[in-house]
Amino acid sequence: MITLTFDTSFKTVAIALLKDDTILYDVVINAGLNHSETLLPAIEDACGQLRLKITDIDLFACTLGPGSFTGLRVGVSTMKGLLLASGKPAVGVSSLMALALNVTEDASLIYSVMDAGRDHVYTACYRYNDKGLLQQLFPETVIDPREILLDAKQDTVLVGEGAIKYRDLFKEKTGTIKIAASMQQHIRGSAVGILGREKYFRNELLDPATFVPVYLRAADAKPGKPLFSN
Repeated sequence: MITLTFDTSFKTVAIALLKDDTILYDVVINAGLNHSETLLPAIEDACGQLRLKITDIDLFACTLGPGSFTGLRVGVSTMKGLLLASGKPAVGVSSLMALALNVTEDASLIYSVMDAGRDHVYTACYRYNDKGLLQQLFPETVIDPREILLDAKQDTVLVGEGAIKYRDLFKEKTGTIKIAASMQQHIRGSAVGILGREKYFRNELLDPATFVPVYLRAADAKPGKPLFSN
């Protein structure tokens, strides 16, 4: 099964192609261009590199959010166009969960932390289960980073651009946490593919007519109170 995946949830565009569990192509583009200028040419280039046509793709996967309002709209619109043209199945993946998959080291807790602007972050907490699969522990939310409660007794890794931006704040809360390296702060298309295949085999498919981005908040709304603590 050939899977084409992409992410447009933040500043970068990520594209990947997988054949079953094997990653054939995996690139992150950080050129500073609008996603509308980058995404379709990047998809064409990825398919061209492997001499594939869109009709050769068996499954599509993309991030649905949270993230940049404009970026997510571009991604969802592109996905709808691909599904209309191909008639193939598709799955949607959480951008926070795909980001958490960058952390492969042994950690009790993984917090994905994406910069949401307005001095807030998008965040959720994960851990790997005994089968090596990532599990979400708390709901995704938008929150003031100072209100994220970290447990100093558990090995915790924070990953994402928000973790880098608010590094000093988190270190003040507890010196036992780790901040993932800068190179790990961007979502990879291969992570979207791995999670997407899991959802496909659970039959969690998108309805082309009804699926929409996951924003967590309205564009002009004020973030609410924290929804979780640890």
